[in-house]
Amino acid sequence: MSVFDVEIGDLRGGSADLGQYRGKAVLIVNVASKCGLTPQYSGLERLQERYAGRGFTVLGVPCNQFMGQEPGTPDEIAEFCSTTYGVTFPMTEKIEVNGDGRHPLYRDLVGTPDAGGHTGDIRWNFEKFLITPDGTVAARFAPQVEPEADEVVSAIEKHLPA
Repeated sequence: MSVFDVEIGDLRGGSADLGQYRGKAVLIVNVASKCGLTPQYSGLERLQERYAGRGFTVLGVPCNQFMGQEPGTPDEIAEFCSTTYGVTFPMTEKIEVNGDGRHPLYRDLVGTPDAGGHTGDIRWNFEKFLITPDGTVAARFAPQVEPEADEVVSAIEKHLPA
């Protein structure tokens, strides 16, 4: 089973249907609207614009587990992302990424080490996971790693579908 088989809701309701991303590279990011790292939405959107035509998407996953920094309703989150950062990439329902209520999407992701060797719980908002077109977790990036950092861009380019 890959991340593409996990069931998760869309931010606006209904299914997010992760199966539609099979064959694409996907950067999964737990996001929040009231965080010091929230400006990363701009870099994430630029990645979306730059690579969407080459079989790539960012997938934003709202989470309110870190100091309550994503308190909004689905409509409030969508409005904030659209009007403040021009976000066009898909967003899932708000979920938990740690603890007993950890969503199945994150159960497998957290076993992947980042460049510093960290595995396990998500440390903060904007932790990033790159998924290959076959559903394998290719890389994990710490929250402070900017979306357009060289290591993120090179990993995306390496895993774009042929």
